[in-house]
Amino acid sequence: MAFPERFSNLPDYAFPRLRKLLDVHAPGADPIAMTIGEPRHAMPEFVGPILAANLSGFGTYPPNDGTPELLAAISAWIARRYGVTIPEDCLMVLNGTREGLFNACIALCPETKAGQRPVVLMPNPFYQVYAVAALTVGAEPVYVPATAATGFLPDYGSLRQDVLDRVALAYICSPANPQGAVASNEYLADLLALAEKHDFRVLADECYSEIWRGTPPPGLLQIAHQQGADPERALVFHSLSKRSNLPGLRSGFVAAGPECTSRIRKLRSFAGAPLPLPLQRVAEACWQDEAHVTASRALYQAKIAAADGLFSGLQGYRSPEGGFFLWLPVDDGEEAALKLWRETGVRVLPGAYLSRDAGGQNPGKGYIRVALVAPQEETYRGLTMLRDCIYG
Repeated sequence: MAFPERFSNLPDYAFPRLRKLLDVHAPGADPIAMTIGEPRHAMPEFVGPILAANLSGFGTYPPNDGTPELLAAISAWIARRYGVTIPEDCLMVLNGTREGLFNACIALCPETKAGQRPVVLMPNPFYQVYAVAALTVGAEPVYVPATAATGFLPDYGSLRQDVLDRVALAYICSPANPQGAVASNEYLADLLALAEKHDFRVLADECYSEIWRGTPPPGLLQIAHQQGADPERALVFHSLSKRSNLPGLRSGFVAAGPECTSRIRKLRSFAGAPLPLPLQRVAEACWQDEAHVTASRALYQAKIAAADGLFSGLQGYRSPEGGFFLWLPVDDGEEAALKLWRETGVRVLPGAYLSRDAGGQNPGKGYIRVALVAPQEETYRGLTMLRDCIYG
């Protein structure tokens, strides 16, 4: 019985791979998990009452695109945050950003580009759904290094002309997972200009946009609006997982041009699962409230400040501009993660598990990713043991 070959070269997903590396060894002390980007700050207090008040909604099929109230709340948030008016027919509610990042590629990537196999660009390292989406539609994933030399963002403009002419879609993540780099106004403007020149779409993963240090990161929508770019050129994806500490809610949205949105909505109506109605009511309240976001951001800012104090003297250390990960340089990510686990019980993710070999190199091999999601005391204790074990 035959199986598809297009996924045959996929490595194990990062966390099963990590379990294979670490779980055959006993931890050196009580475990401290600093691997997965699962927020552990308190969820908003209003979640429970709203959910309880809307339990009957589980007895009906939810609207495919999102309730009018939720779409209005999202549109109003975009206007407050980015100063851009997005009509509700250019929005769709998602089961988290991963669903949208995957399905948008299926809905929008053409079968050919310039008469050849299309290319989907992505940073390297990257959120792994980008690659699987490209392979699903038969496109060629091109992994573009996002290293210290490029400011930890991909330099798509450095690619060969013949590659750029085949590009159908380009993924970008800002603030970047895992490095915490923020794409500037100029970077996003240049990317949109490149997309216009070579006729491709930009898919901006902005799910960490509300976790920042001093200044809110710019978004692709506002830059596209300022430039007067074709609205079909830019798609953005947001989530309540990080913003509102609700990863289990599985609620996000995509904003795009009307034609792109129509195609994504149509695909969802055949092949997707809309967000249950009670969860849409909770999401509506979350997009309308900023107090819980501000409180959670302050906790992350305090933890990053503590990390700066612990690692500021480390050669190659770079304080993240956004998000809640540290991207720490080591000789070998797997060796460092294993040593740390066996000696201290601190659990981190080797950077190579988030990257691909490209051009004979894996840009994540010399790093570990550390998630600052635990309470502050536990985070500080884990970081101190990490520093002493790996860099002491």
